[in-house]
Amino acid sequence: MLEHGGRLLQAALKYRIEPAQWLDLSTGIAPFTLPLPAIDASAWQRLPETEDGLEAAARDYYRAAELLPLAGSQAAIQALPRLRGRSRVGVLSPCYGEHAHAWRRAGHDLVECAEGAIRRALDRLDVLVVVNPNNPTGRLIEVQQLLHWHARLAERGGWLIVDEAFIDCTPEHSLAAESHRPGLIVLRSFGKFFGLAGARLGFALAERDLLTCLQRELGPWTLSGPSRLLGRSLLADVAAQQVQRAALLSAGERLAELLRQHGLAPLGGCALFHWLLHEQAAQLFDFCARRGILLRLYRNPLGLRFGLPGDEAGWQRLDAALLAWNEENP
Repeated sequence: MLEHGGRLLQAALKYRIEPAQWLDLSTGIAPFTLPLPAIDASAWQRLPETEDGLEAAARDYYRAAELLPLAGSQAAIQALPRLRGRSRVGVLSPCYGEHAHAWRRAGHDLVECAEGAIRRALDRLDVLVVVNPNNPTGRLIEVQQLLHWHARLAERGGWLIVDEAFIDCTPEHSLAAESHRPGLIVLRSFGKFFGLAGARLGFALAERDLLTCLQRELGPWTLSGPSRLLGRSLLADVAAQQVQRAALLSAGERLAELLRQHGLAPLGGCALFHWLLHEQAAQLFDFCARRGILLRLYRNPLGLRFGLPGDEAGWQRLDAALLAWNEENP
């Protein structure tokens, strides 16, 4: 099983600190959310139906011609490798580990490559997977570059899969509006931007025939009724989205500045997290964890990802911990 952020209960047991006392910065999920709608009791009592308006609200929000709601974009990450025969698959790395894991487990020939190697490798690939902005590095690849890669793959019946889980704060960089192109698959996460990872809601954006195949693979009722109604309401609330986007962009800038002030200048990031390489990453992770602050530790390459505190007390707590780290490690 791959390691992921958000393992708060595991950390609480290891460090013997009660879960409620932690500041969890390990996930890259918005620490605050939009006003939640009331969920009628019937949503819990009936099987979910697709005529409830979720798809229409999502098409408007993503500006996509066709899409398929999912139980989180993870559902598509696991299912898409089963829709192709054995293929040569490139994953732009380092990135979210489930992509490479899913294609490798399905029996495909996989290569994890850096961005500079894509140009040389592209003509030998059937599928290219890109996380944009990248998780954990925050690297953002421009739309025209991605469309160029897509065109070269599509000439041979190949796919470009673009995971846009963290792009909601910078929608101008999204390929969602281009997802009708054959061989282009865009994955979107609801939980990151809206701060509702527990809803387990995401979307695959692609041409209709491919989405039909994906839907058959996943089967019926992949989403709960309450998640569908929650998604429909928040995806349609443009005013609240604007407030959320501004708050997250501001918090992202504040986090970058805080890290710089403590000599931990991030190498990259986005509104929801920042990333840095550090030769003492494991020690800094443990130092913060012993103070009830959970970061995301990466071992290859050795680095840390910092998510956003959700309130002023959290900001002050992180500031104090990093100050103490520097005092003990001059």
